[in-house]
Amino acid sequence: MSVLNKIHFLKRDEGRSFWFLGTLMTLKVSGETTDNAFSLIEQVAPVGFAPPRHVHHAEDETFYILEGEVTYFAGEKTIHAPAGSFIHLPRDVPHSFRVDGSAPAHLLQSTYPAGLENFFIELGVPTDDLVLPLPASLDMTQQGVQKLLELAPKYQLEIVGPPPGAS
Repeated sequence: MSVLNKIHFLKRDEGRSFWFLGTLMTLKVSGETTDNAFSLIEQVAPVGFAPPRHVHHAEDETFYILEGEVTYFAGEKTIHAPAGSFIHLPRDVPHSFRVDGSAPAHLLQSTYPAGLENFFIELGVPTDDLVLPLPASLDMTQQGVQKLLELAPKYQLEIVGPPPGAS
């Protein structure tokens, strides 16, 4: 295959979109396109969103904050990340984050190598609506949490604690 045939281009509102635990994710490039080198997801997350503390055993993860404020909890560090911030989280470091401030966070999330995007897709709900899901559509019920816990090992993802601020 010619290198020119591997060029990948998407406009602002293009990509495969899905709701994931109350956020809007749009897959911009997957491992399928990058020969599993990396993936890139554009994410919008509401104020207060925080995933469970977890460890990636298969990939490094990076975030670039386009808008909003996010606090990262990585290992023993707490890092306040306003818009324009970049953070690299190597694999095997327990971490989480929380969206702070008064507006949703808009960020770019990459994983190296690719593969974790399939976890988000498998757990998420496909959507053509490029807006945050309504609170009623959040699947953080016992059934949703159970599905997350069952799916995590398949992607070498270990859940090691509750979201920041949860009791």
